[in-house]
Amino acid sequence: MINSVMKQEGEEMKQEKEQAVNEHAGIGMNGHILIRDKETGEEIVNKRNAIHYGNMANIVANALNSDDNSKLHFMAFGNGGTSVDTAGKVIYKSPRVSESFEASADLYSRSYNKIISANTATDKIEVVAGSSFTDLKITCTLGYAEPSDQDLFDSSTDNDGSYVFDELALFSYPSDDTNITTSKMLTHVIFHPVQKSQNRIIEIIYTVRIQLS
Repeated sequence: MINSVMKQEGEEMKQEKEQAVNEHAGIGMNGHILIRDKETGEEIVNKRNAIHYGNMANIVANALNSDDNSKLHFMAFGNGGTSVDTAGKVIYKSPRVSESFEASADLYSRSYNKIISANTATDKIEVVAGSSFTDLKITCTLGYAEPSDQDLFDSSTDNDGSYVFDELALFSYPSDDTNITTSKMLTHVIFHPVQKSQNRIIEIIYTVRIQLS
């Protein structure tokens, strides 16, 4: 009888240990962006991005609590991610991400925003399920007239121009609907300068892969 009880207790302890291991499963995220000319298909940028884990963890926790503000809302573009040295070499800054929560995290120099949460034909967020992961596929399109005060042609020699983009990021809904600065930056990527002008349509496909490990 005693042996039988000890055996049963041993099995229960074994099950508890197995459950404890499973309870510590982590969430892994990685991102990738593709920027291309929508009409010609020319790839302009194709690279991975950095995740702001501190802010992403905050968003995930609030989303599980049914917080309507914990959703992707817009893509931000900036022109402060690179500089050019005296030899003409492009110097890339480090992405502004952290493992700590930073409510004020932002691009180096944000110059344009585009809402992606409306889910139109050209600006949308799709959930794509894989075998062991789920992708958030974000498509953002800057048409001929966006931004409204851009140059006519992509022939600028000034890398500091407002719409010579070299960084972009994904942001959440603002916690205060009247103040976009209350949005949280969730990702940040820096790339070689790309000018947006009236003579071309640029499409950005931004993929965030989420996987339990």
